Amino acid sequence: MGTLISDKYNQWEQECEARFQKLKANEEELNRIFIDIYGLQDELTPEVEDRDVTVRRADLTREIKSLISYAVGCLFGRYSLDVKGLAYAGGEWDDSKYKTIIPVKDNVLPICDDDYLPTDLTGLIVDFVAKVYGEDTLEENLKFIADALGGKGTPREIIRNYLLTGFYADHCKIYQKRPIYWLFSSGKKHAFKALVYMHRWKKTTVATVRTDYVHELQERYRTQLSMLGEQMESAAPSDRVKLKKRHEKLTAQLDEINKYEEKVHHLADQMIDIDLDDGVKVNYAKFADILEKLK
Repeated sequence: MGTLISDKYNQWEQECEARFQKLKANEEELNRIFIDIYGLQDELTPEVEDRDVTVRRADLTREIKSLISYAVGCLFGRYSLDVKGLAYAGGEWDDSKYKTIIPVKDNVLPICDDDYLPTDLTGLIVDFVAKVYGEDTLEENLKFIADALGGKGTPREIIRNYLLTGFYADHCKIYQKRPIYWLFSSGKKHAFKALVYMHRWKKTTVATVRTDYVHELQERYRTQLSMLGEQMESAAPSDRVKLKKRHEKLTAQLDEINKYEEKVHHLADQMIDIDLDDGVKVNYAKFADILEKLK
């Protein structure tokens, strides 16, 4: 029997609320004691505003985004469902820590705007939810996640859109513009995006991204454009408008990824390694031409 994320969230919300109210009551009791000791009844009141209580209440959208971030961490091997705390943040890799969710071997998580690649992050997040919470509750759980994120479309479309346009901004905000996951990005057309985990960086990482992902996606775009061209020739006028719009979008994406490939090629040939002791800012700058700008 599967588990509903909504049930888990409700349980967490109740725990947070109980902790919040307990701390608020304790702070107000302390205030009363000090007011009585110093005779400040005419100047102060013991009540504490909710905003001044030093623990947070549960927040559905924030918790769901944290769940997605945790899932990404498991896919990279930073976290594991089988061990407590950090599973990997540099040093020697230990395969024995990962049994429930196996991290990606090459440290690359592509984020596509459609199901172009088998290791596309949207599909892997769906697999994560199915594996952790159960296949029989998958659709209900995906809907719960999508409703918390907000937006239009099917649950999978909403999750994909968040990964494409919102996840990295949230990640950078949490890590105060010193992200531990780095986003390869071709530009505004979303022709190519892929996350890598800086603690698993190798001097061959850029080359891996180029040969195994950029080149693969270029080929997928060319194949799609060829198929669309054939479909447009025999399509009814009412369908042709939709196909033409899709064709224009893919043409623009192919143009963007072709230009991006040249930049990636240039850096891939240099086999640049990073030194974690230099910090994120110094290391990230080495690949500024091919990574998402830090805002």
